[in-house]
Amino acid sequence: MNLDLALQTFFVESRELLEDMETALLGVLQEDDRSDAINAIFRAAHTIKGSAGLFGLDGIVAFTHVVESVLDRVREETLEIDEALVALLLECRDHMGLLVETVAAGTDTLDADAAEYGQTLLQALRLRLGVDDPHSAKPSDASSAAQSAAAVMPPVDELLQRATRADGSGADHWQISLRFGPDVLRNGMDPLSFIRYLGKLGRIAGIVTLPQALPPLQQMDPESCYLGLEIALLSDASKASIEGAFEFVLDDCAVRILPPHSRLEQYIELMQQGGDDAARIGEMLLRCGTLTERELAQALLSQRQTGEPLPLGEILVEQGAVQPAVVDAALVRQKQAKDNRAQENQSVRVDADKLDHLINLVGELITAAASAQLASQSTRSAELLEANLMVSSLVEEVRDSALQLRMVKIAGTFSRFRRVVHDVSREIGKPIELIVKGEDTELDKTVIEKIGDPLTHLVRNAMDHGIEAAELRLARGKPAQGTLTLNARHDSGSVVIEVSDDGGGLNRERILAKALERGLIEPGRVLSEQETFALIFEPGFSTAEQVTNLSGRGVGMDVVKRNITALRGTVSVASQAGVGTTVSVRLPLTLAIINGFQIAVGNAVFVIPLEMVDECIEFSSSDGRDFTNLRGQVLPFLRLREFFALGGQPGPRENVVVIRDGAQRVGLVVDRLLGEAQTVIKPLSRLFDEATGISGSSIQGNGEVALILDMPALMRRVMAERQLLEV
Repeated sequence: MNLDLALQTFFVESRELLEDMETALLGVLQEDDRSDAINAIFRAAHTIKGSAGLFGLDGIVAFTHVVESVLDRVREETLEIDEALVALLLECRDHMGLLVETVAAGTDTLDADAAEYGQTLLQALRLRLGVDDPHSAKPSDASSAAQSAAAVMPPVDELLQRATRADGSGADHWQISLRFGPDVLRNGMDPLSFIRYLGKLGRIAGIVTLPQALPPLQQMDPESCYLGLEIALLSDASKASIEGAFEFVLDDCAVRILPPHSRLEQYIELMQQGGDDAARIGEMLLRCGTLTERELAQALLSQRQTGEPLPLGEILVEQGAVQPAVVDAALVRQKQAKDNRAQENQSVRVDADKLDHLINLVGELITAAASAQLASQSTRSAELLEANLMVSSLVEEVRDSALQLRMVKIAGTFSRFRRVVHDVSREIGKPIELIVKGEDTELDKTVIEKIGDPLTHLVRNAMDHGIEAAELRLARGKPAQGTLTLNARHDSGSVVIEVSDDGGGLNRERILAKALERGLIEPGRVLSEQETFALIFEPGFSTAEQVTNLSGRGVGMDVVKRNITALRGTVSVASQAGVGTTVSVRLPLTLAIINGFQIAVGNAVFVIPLEMVDECIEFSSSDGRDFTNLRGQVLPFLRLREFFALGGQPGPRENVVVIRDGAQRVGLVVDRLLGEAQTVIKPLSRLFDEATGISGSSIQGNGEVALILDMPALMRRVMAERQLLEV
């Protein structure tokens, strides 16, 4: 059972690593310093390969090892990373994902097409390596590196003096003591490659090979590593950067790095210049650069395992990670201020079903609390009313906290489009840059999951139809590279997601002509710009002159609108000829529970999302008009009694609820204002799919049903009727 749980963890972590790998691949060519991105790509592949080896997943190990060999050459700068190699590695990343998902599905073999495709990728990788079998050793590389090292090596006696001198006198160099573990070779690592990579951080002044770990010849294991090295490095790099050269073998070796003598004075000076918020000694040493995170973690582990815990500074000195003078300076600095470092945040993985169940229980709790409130009001007991008020307040806090658990950043959804833009731009031959804004905007997890497909279609449509070919853009005085922008922001209690392009814009005349041809509008009817652009969401509507693999068949934009509407959202289009097009999607923050404002018409109770309510005013006679005067401005309104054909007569005093959605405002004429209430959204059955103006229902405290108004639909109805009257 434990093994099964570990395997499931491997699947989850592999998916996350593959996402990180894709993100790094898509951004590596835009970086001035590509080393961090290349290391991130290598780290993802290496971790997946190592973890797969623990479970005996040989297929994943074999394929990923070849990918890792190519990435190792890239890290060594013996292989240049370019657009073609990035595209190849992205395909390899996809195949690695397929291998992982195949195992997760309970099978060990790919279908014939996928297996053949994997062999094609391996062949392409081998061509990059310049060898027929990337699993074999690289004697040419090893021998050339050995000859190069021998050419610059001084005599051994001098190296011993230079590379093993511990007091820091003489040559002002970093002293690196490196002891490779026996399993380094078995894990696919080449010790020599790390030495070559270290040479990029500075000049290796000397290397001494230590033979003490070598067993007698008859006891040697050809697959085991017995290397021990003392290295003298002249470099301006930080200690963390030097340790990073051995990042992928830190678990299989022992590394101790002592700084040059000149660095000790800098560390002590940095320690003395610390602010008033002096942190713990480990954090201070990390901050000034004399200690790495790995060394600190090892020291803390050793401190916990000691029967009588020693001070951290003593452990660091004993392990050789930090010189005593630096620790003394840190201790002096620490005494000057109180340790106020907050405990680091911790996160826990929670199963999505458990989270959904919690939200459902909170919804039931809200309904029960509303019922209890009604019961307490009927008793007229002050103590009961006070107690119920406290419970209601706590229920509201529980609701807010529970909903916050489901709020996730939209960055994960936006990041997937970097790959979409990369692949599609290559497919259609248009250079296109993706700009992402507002990645930290948060949305309900359920909304995030369902908005991905509509956004994908909008992005692909903008690339295919919106952005012109490079030649046409140059002819129009634009940059050859098109720009596609994804932006998310909060607005009036909703989230607005915008997909913008700097293309040619929508052709209004062509849209109207196509609409007339299909009978979507009557001849002679005058449409506003917004109404004209809204026609592109009609089923089967397309103005494309050619059908491509991406679009042009008139299928998709109507599905986009339908899916967004199902999320209680709206979609609108703004376009300017020659400048570009922006599609705006407005979505609710959550689909489960909202703050509502209850209104009544006769005996019917309706709920409006509270964030859309601007104000409430007393309704004055309009003499049959469908608008009123709101502080000198025209406010169109809708009588809910007439719209829903409720019958009966209005009360002696009617009210107007002013609703705002973006820049638009309309009014709803109602009989009574019932006030704010927490509202648990219950979906309507399919019988009510065609009901206009209703988006859901809610159970009141007395057990009766209140209908939730679809305010965007009602606002469109009001504005459309208003425009018809003006025409």
